[in-house]
Amino acid sequence: MACHATALLQHPPPPPPPPASLPSTACTSSSRRRASPWGGAGRLIRLHLRGHCPSPASARAARVVSPRCSSYGAAADAGESPAEALRRVLESPGAHQAPACYDALSARLVGRAGFKVCFTSGFSISAARLGLPDVGLISYGEMIDQGRLITEAASIPVIGDADNGYGNCMNVKRTVKGFIKAGFAGIILEDQVSPKACGHTQGRKVVSREEAIMHIKAAVDARKESGSDIVIVARTDSRQALSLDEALWRVRAFADAGADVLFIDALASREEMKAFCAVSPGVPKMANMLEGGGKTPILSPAELEETGYKIIAYPLSLIGVSMRAMEDALIAIKGGRIPPPSSLPSFEEIKDTLGFNSYYEEEKRYVVTPAQSSSYRSGYYDNTSEASSPGDAKSRTETPQEPVIDILPQLYDLGSTGGRGPSAGMWSRTLRLRITGRDGVQKIDARIPAGFLEGMTKVIPGLAGANIMERLRNAPIDSENPQNGQILLDFEDAMGDRIQVFIE
Repeated sequence: MACHATALLQHPPPPPPPPASLPSTACTSSSRRRASPWGGAGRLIRLHLRGHCPSPASARAARVVSPRCSSYGAAADAGESPAEALRRVLESPGAHQAPACYDALSARLVGRAGFKVCFTSGFSISAARLGLPDVGLISYGEMIDQGRLITEAASIPVIGDADNGYGNCMNVKRTVKGFIKAGFAGIILEDQVSPKACGHTQGRKVVSREEAIMHIKAAVDARKESGSDIVIVARTDSRQALSLDEALWRVRAFADAGADVLFIDALASREEMKAFCAVSPGVPKMANMLEGGGKTPILSPAELEETGYKIIAYPLSLIGVSMRAMEDALIAIKGGRIPPPSSLPSFEEIKDTLGFNSYYEEEKRYVVTPAQSSSYRSGYYDNTSEASSPGDAKSRTETPQEPVIDILPQLYDLGSTGGRGPSAGMWSRTLRLRITGRDGVQKIDARIPAGFLEGMTKVIPGLAGANIMERLRNAPIDSENPQNGQILLDFEDAMGDRIQVFIE
């Protein structure tokens, strides 16, 4: 239900002290108890006649800050960008395995398993997001949107699959800049024509040599213009489309154009893989171990390292086992059973994987105690009161009663009926709002014109078994004794605060 009856205090409190600095949501790249909203000294008093409702702005402000700059493993340097983290991995010894993720959860799992790097698979994202084959149907916008969620959840650098750049050289530049902003550490660009498809499927076609090279040059320019150091992985599909010789020629040209990592997809033998690794020796090579029947031989990490590879991609493992696990689970459920314990993590394990426990621990840092709440209220009134003598200050300290606040000026003259019909006298009444916390501390004592409720009662016809409009209509108006103290409302809200409204 929407929040109602927001009123400005006559004397707004001084601005709060500046908050502690928060981690940035963007990466700086190198060159190469739940607190009641009734309490405290907020600038606004929000009268929620049906519980407490957060505003849309508050909900937006509660979004989680992206960890992509600060969570790249325990060994990551402070402030290290995604690209810097990836380059550090590339410079370290050995061949590094990189399972393909396709959503935020799979990216989180890859990092938890101890891998140093992962990449996104267009094949898997198309399958998981669209339920469609990898034949060029997924768009740049969809890949960026999915990628942003992945990089925010990942604790390791992520190389993004950008297909063929989604158009000409200008599209390639836009794609590179978009992937940088999305938090990717690297980007894979291929030379297929549109619509592109999985490199291990039939009918692959590639653009000309010249256009393929220009695409890599455009990517390098986009990187420079962005002040980023994103790792550019140049891929060619010309081995299946044309020949091995053409593929070797192209990756050599890609290296000369500024590519950081080279990748020939769908190599057909160990010999072809060795020939590829012999090209441009100083540039890292990427191997694609397509699980379940691709064109490239499946070799062990040790064998691939010996051949000359630096990064080893496993594009289908996670999406493949997920599909099989879901199918098996659905068969079990349809048969009146649940998946066996061996294939289903416990609820506690699921919560731990998703970060429930760490969330609860962090949440404790922001619990507001009764002592803090009292301190905030005391500070507010101390700062908004006029200058007074020490004796006055002592008197205020010894008096537990908080001052009555006139929230809004009188809207209508008492007894005025001009043009307002039978409800005029009713709306001219003054209401006194008193809110007492469950700890017995009075939070608010304020006067509100009854006319302030007009319109609101159209949304909330009754509360705690009482119809506000009817109560106001039947309340006697005594001009000689306007402060008759009749109770209009008296109830406890969901947070345990006692809310009372009197007619004066």
